[in-house]
Amino acid sequence: MIKKLLANVGSYKKDSLMTPVYVAGEVALDVIMPLIMAMMIDQGIEKGDAGVILRDGGLLFLLSLLALLLGTLGGRTAAIASAGFARNLRHNLFTRIQDFSFSNIDRFSSASLITRMTTDVTNVQNAYQMIIRILVRSPLVLIFSLVMVSTISPELMTIYLVVLPILAIGLALVIKFAHPLFLKVFRIYDKLNNVVQENLQGVRVVKSYVREEQQEEIFDKVSEDVYRNFTLAQRIVSFNMPLMQFSVYTCMLLLSWFGAQLIVEQSSLTTGELVSMFNYTMQILMSLMMMSMAFVQILIARTSAERVVEVLDEESDLKNTTDPLTSITDGSIIFENVCFSYANDKDKLALAHANLEIASGEVIGIIGGTGSGKSSLVQLIPRLYDVIEGHVKVGGHDVRDYDLAVLRDQVSMVLQNNVLFSGTINDNLRWGNEEASDEEIRRVATIAQADPFIQEFPDKYDTLISQGGNNVSGGQKQRLTIARALLKKPKILILDDSTSAVDTKTDRSIREGLKREIPGTTTIIISQRINSIEDADRIIVMDDGKINGIGTHDELLANNKIYQEVYHSQQKGFGEGEE
Repeated sequence: MIKKLLANVGSYKKDSLMTPVYVAGEVALDVIMPLIMAMMIDQGIEKGDAGVILRDGGLLFLLSLLALLLGTLGGRTAAIASAGFARNLRHNLFTRIQDFSFSNIDRFSSASLITRMTTDVTNVQNAYQMIIRILVRSPLVLIFSLVMVSTISPELMTIYLVVLPILAIGLALVIKFAHPLFLKVFRIYDKLNNVVQENLQGVRVVKSYVREEQQEEIFDKVSEDVYRNFTLAQRIVSFNMPLMQFSVYTCMLLLSWFGAQLIVEQSSLTTGELVSMFNYTMQILMSLMMMSMAFVQILIARTSAERVVEVLDEESDLKNTTDPLTSITDGSIIFENVCFSYANDKDKLALAHANLEIASGEVIGIIGGTGSGKSSLVQLIPRLYDVIEGHVKVGGHDVRDYDLAVLRDQVSMVLQNNVLFSGTINDNLRWGNEEASDEEIRRVATIAQADPFIQEFPDKYDTLISQGGNNVSGGQKQRLTIARALLKKPKILILDDSTSAVDTKTDRSIREGLKREIPGTTTIIISQRINSIEDADRIIVMDDGKINGIGTHDELLANNKIYQEVYHSQQKGFGEGEE
C-alpha cells in the first residue's frame, strides 16, 4: 500500500527530501541550545561573569533565529510536497475511475468514489505532511535528547526508561481500538454522501411529492450514526492527552526530586545541568506528544489510504487486447448465442442465447416490457459490458478485438436519461466532435429538432446549460443529446428510449431527419411506442431476456402475440384519447 501511494509523489520528490534535511538542522540547533544555556548558568550567572552571559546569550539568540529559518523552510517544503502529492493522487484516482466499466463503478458507488477523492485524499495528504516533518523531527529530538540526558546524568536516564514504555503501550492500545471505528465512520460517510447526492439529484421529485421531512429524517439518521461512531473513536483517542500529561508531570516530579539530591548530596550535577535536563524533558515529552498526534492522524489516514489504494488497485474488467483493431469497416452487427449477466452469474441472465444479424445501414426497432433485456442487448454493442458467453460482432469482428475508444467513437448511444454538462449548448454539442463547425452543429441540431427551441433562447447556441441540464425540459435535453450523438458521425446510432419525452409529431420528424440525413448509418431505436418504430426495416420483440420475435411491423402484427397485445393496447388508448 505504501509503495502504491509513494508512486504519486512524482515531481515533488525534491521538496519531500528537503523537508527532513531542514528539520534535521532545526533539531540539531534545538538540542544544542539547552547545553549552551547550562554553560551560561554555571559559568556566567553563578560566577557573575557578564562576558560569558553576553557571549552565550548572543549565541542562543543567533541559534534561535537560524532554527526559526530552518523551521520555516521545512514547513514550506512540507506544505508544497503534501499538496503536490495530493494533487497527483487525485489526478491518478480520477484517471483510474475514467477507465472503470459500469460494473466497476457499481462496485464502489459514485458517492463512495467522491468521498475517496475528497475526504480520504485530504486525510492522506495531512498524514503525508506529518510523516515527512513531524515524524522526522520528533524521533530525532527524542533520540538526541535522550543521548544528551544520558551524557549529563546516567542516573536520571532511568526515569525515562521507566516512563517511556508505559506511554508507548498506552498509545498502541489507543491505535488498536480506534482504527476499526474510523474505518466504520468512513463507510458511513459514503452512505451520507449518497443520501445527499440522491436528494440533490432528485430535488424536483422530493418537492413535488412533499417529502422534505422524510428526506430530513433519513439524513438525520445517517448523520447521527456518523456522530455516534466518530464520537466513540474520538473518546478513545482523547486518552492520548491525559496519558501524555501524566508522563510529563511524572518526569518533572522525579527529576526535581532526584536532581535536587544529586546537586545537594552528591554534587554530581550542577544547577545549569538540571535546568538543561528540564529542557530536554520538555523536548522529549513534546516530541512524544507530537508523535502521538501524528499517529492519530496516520490512524485516521490509514483507513483513508486503504480506501484510496482499493480504487487504485481496481482493474477495469473491460480492457483492450494486445493488438486491438483501430478501424471499423461498416455498421453491421451480429449476435452469436450471446448470454449476459450483470452479476456475472450464468444462473442470473439478463440476456439469454441471443442470435441476431443486422445489416449495415439497416433501421432496427426494439420493443418489449420493462426488464425484457432491451437495454442489455444494445449496451453490449459499444462494449459497455462484456458478454459471459457468445460473441457480439461489429463490422465483422468481435467487439473485444477493437480498441475501446475507436469502438465507442463509432457507436453513438443516446440514453433516455442522458446527461448534459455545465457550459453552453455549443460546448455540450461539441462533446460529439470538438472540431465541429457552427454549420455542422446547426445541421445536427436541425435533424434532432433542437434548433427551433435553441433559436428561442436569447443567447441561442451560447445559452448556458446548468449542471445536469436542469434549466431545459426533458424533451429538450433528449433532442440535444441526439444532436450531440449525430455530431460524431457514427457508423451505428443507438437511441435507447431517447425520444420518450417528446411528442409524437417531433418524434416522427426526428426519425424522418435521421432517415434522410444519415441513410448509411445503422440505427437502432428502442421505444415503448409502436408508432416510433413501426416504419423500421425490422422490429425485434424482447421478452424475459430473450428475442421473442423479429420482423416488419405487418409481419409481427400478424404472427407475434406480444407485439399484437402491445399494439392493440396502444391503439385502444389512442382511440380513447381521441374521443
